[in-house]
Amino acid sequence: MRGRIYLEPPTMRKKRLLDRKVLLKSDSPTGDVLLDETLKHIKATEPTETVPTWIELLTGETWNPFKLQYQLRNVRERIAKNLVEKGILTTEKQNFLLFDMTTHPVTNTTEKQRLVKKLQDSVLERWVNDPQRMDKRTLALLVLAHSSDVLENVFSSLTDDKYDVAMNRAKDLVELDPEVEGTKHSATEMIWAVLAAFNKS
Repeated sequence: MRGRIYLEPPTMRKKRLLDRKVLLKSDSPTGDVLLDETLKHIKATEPTETVPTWIELLTGETWNPFKLQYQLRNVRERIAKNLVEKGILTTEKQNFLLFDMTTHPVTNTTEKQRLVKKLQDSVLERWVNDPQRMDKRTLALLVLAHSSDVLENVFSSLTDDKYDVAMNRAKDLVELDPEVEGTKHSATEMIWAVLAAFNKS
């Protein structure tokens, strides 16, 4: 989305989105600490890696000892801290039996509602029935909400009729073939590669 990375062009041997490597277009800073750290890792990685491998590395879910130096540390905690600093979340301690656990409940419900409304509108009032014409950030949000299994929560405040329409349209969208959609004109290959990686896992 910020024009820093792209997928290597397809070849006869590497046509599939999940087989193609993530390449660096620019390592200029984004202003986001996690994204800038990610760019440093992508730049330093030899040989280059695929989207599924980067998802494992950047979520801290790899067990490969040879790749640990590329793994981002404490990703969830750092993202939560960033959202606390922006006033969207707060930090609380909760006691679970013998353990104290840090939680991060939402404090800025306005921002959450704005995102929920944006996703609801994207499959209802602003539905374009063509992912190529859809706003790329909204498409990415729908893919991530689907992959995180929270789409039902996003649409839960809708009336029954609108809920059914929204779920069916979102389902149709995320069940499109990423390989086909990724090759269409003006497609954002990276979004479709991420969806293909999550669908595979």
